[in-house]
Amino acid sequence: MATPQLDLIELLRSLDPEAPVAERHLWLIRLLDWIRGETENPDVAVARVRMLIDAAEVRPDWLKLWHHWWEEFLSDLDATPLLAHLGFAPHGSFGSELAHRLRRKLLPMSPDTTDLSELFGQLFPSELDAKWLRALDERTLRRLRTTLFRTDPDSRRPDVGDYALRTLLDALASAISQISAVGQSADVRARLSSQVKAKRPFLDLPIVFETLREAVVAHGRQSAPALVASGQLREQLDACRAAAATVYTHLEEHGISVHIEFQMRQMRQRILRAKALLLCLETDAPAQATAQLLSHLVKVNRESHSLRALLATSTELLAAKVTERNAETGEHYITRSAGDYWRLLGAAAGGGGLLAFTTWIKLAIGAIGLSAFWGGWWSGINYAVSFVIIMLLGWTVATKQPAMTAPAMAARLKDMNAPDAVESFVDEVVYLLRSQTVAILGNVGLVMPVVFALSMALAWLGRGQAMDTYHAQYILAQHHLLGPTVLYAAATGGLLFLSSLIAGWAENWFVFHRLDSVIAYHPRVTARLGAERARRWGLYWRNHVSGWTANISLGLMLGLVPPIVSFFGIPMEVRHVTLVAGQIAAAIHELGAGVLGQPALWWALGGIAITGLTNLVASFTLAFKLALTAQNVPALDRRRLYAALSWRALRQPHSFVLPVRVRHAPSPPVAPQDDAR
Repeated sequence: MATPQLDLIELLRSLDPEAPVAERHLWLIRLLDWIRGETENPDVAVARVRMLIDAAEVRPDWLKLWHHWWEEFLSDLDATPLLAHLGFAPHGSFGSELAHRLRRKLLPMSPDTTDLSELFGQLFPSELDAKWLRALDERTLRRLRTTLFRTDPDSRRPDVGDYALRTLLDALASAISQISAVGQSADVRARLSSQVKAKRPFLDLPIVFETLREAVVAHGRQSAPALVASGQLREQLDACRAAAATVYTHLEEHGISVHIEFQMRQMRQRILRAKALLLCLETDAPAQATAQLLSHLVKVNRESHSLRALLATSTELLAAKVTERNAETGEHYITRSAGDYWRLLGAAAGGGGLLAFTTWIKLAIGAIGLSAFWGGWWSGINYAVSFVIIMLLGWTVATKQPAMTAPAMAARLKDMNAPDAVESFVDEVVYLLRSQTVAILGNVGLVMPVVFALSMALAWLGRGQAMDTYHAQYILAQHHLLGPTVLYAAATGGLLFLSSLIAGWAENWFVFHRLDSVIAYHPRVTARLGAERARRWGLYWRNHVSGWTANISLGLMLGLVPPIVSFFGIPMEVRHVTLVAGQIAAAIHELGAGVLGQPALWWALGGIAITGLTNLVASFTLAFKLALTAQNVPALDRRRLYAALSWRALRQPHSFVLPVRVRHAPSPPVAPQDDAR
């Protein structure tokens, strides 16, 4: 079996400076594969780097070939895109960036390239590369620089010696131009504060950089004028970063834009990249700074290929978009005092009474025998109209509240370093679940007797029945506790959560495009409505657009999603606790008193309980995850929240369901963790 020494000698012998570009790059890929070896130990890779230097030092003829090879390599490749743009999305939208990353995953890159950023991923494809580059010690780096990467005095290209300096300056110029361009774009400039615009940080940034370039070219990179100019550029970059913070203030007040958020994140990362390049320019240990930068670029390159990282970032942006503008709506669904608790019980009872009529209309639509789509369409219209009426009357629908409270929960997670942050969040969860309990009791407690009374009234009036005995037995079997009820109820909880996302998006879109101002002040609108009425309408829709959108979208999804999903062969039915309870009450009336002796009835009543619990757990869990994602809560803080919730449930379980005063229990001890995410 060949030893590493023999493998290295064979590699050195195969070096050919006159080979085509692709073959020269393949030789370098093989050399770096040899350095990595077959282990995941960075110390082994560093030892092999030293072995390479030892072998090169005793072969002066090979070193001449190598220096010729290195000159050809530097002359053929452009390193500026690598240093300035690696890791940054070339496209400004999620769809374009997703397609770009998919292409890079599915279509291998060719080594026949003059773009070092394309070759970089083939040279350093492993996470081990970042580790061994960072592990290179000062002595090894000095030997690398003096032996392999020194300027050959007999070089046929005298400009090769200035390659590193020219590349650094070109990369800085490219990064600076990108930062300045984003800062001066119409979307960003319109959202900068007036004080920032007066200071012109983005306009002056290229001018400050040009001063640095002139000082470096005229006096050297470590001269006094260059160091002064470098400090001024660093201060200007800090001013640009501070200016960018005012954009977030505008977005929080006037609506979130995922596109602008994406651009701002890219700008912040480019500012950090520019500072890293500045450090390589200023340092008196350029080899070590270069190794650290390359190590960082390896990690960045791997992340730029990751679909998971893109989805995580985009999900965080979308979560922020649908929660930032909707916190007041979420607060509406959280009751904190005993008085609020009993008022919610009355509102839930009102909602349950109205949903009794909704249940009968749904049964009537089913009795007509429409096709799947049109039956779902009219059922969705029935649900949507009922939910809107309930909203206008100030009543409530059980299990919808958790999905709408992600914004309110997210607001409690903004400052996790506050002394009482965890306990305050746990209190919000307690209030929410307590409110949900009474909402379910109010809805179910009234929908069943009202449906039963409606059935008796229709029978007494001779208006017929919405179902026969067969369909009544079918409804009881359909909602059996041990059947697929849990799966359907969880899917319904997902639809409840999705309606809250649609509501948050709609409100953000309404505010971002200033439609309230359009309604209030546009000449054609005021001419038709009058100035005072137009202002009232603008204010009304700003405050209520999320409620209308949530209720209409929820109703239509409850009606249309089951037939659409079933079309693809996936069984799907709506299992909302209040609607289920109403249908079971109608079935009980049809079957008469004899049904009390049937086990199917009691299994179906158990199905009501599990449906309510599953609706609640599914929608609350999704809203909870959304709140954590929107505020980018790190893993350690998440563990603190989970531990505090479990601790409260063990110490004060009754506080989750009864209107008692919440008393803070001592927080559980949480072991410190090294990983913050």
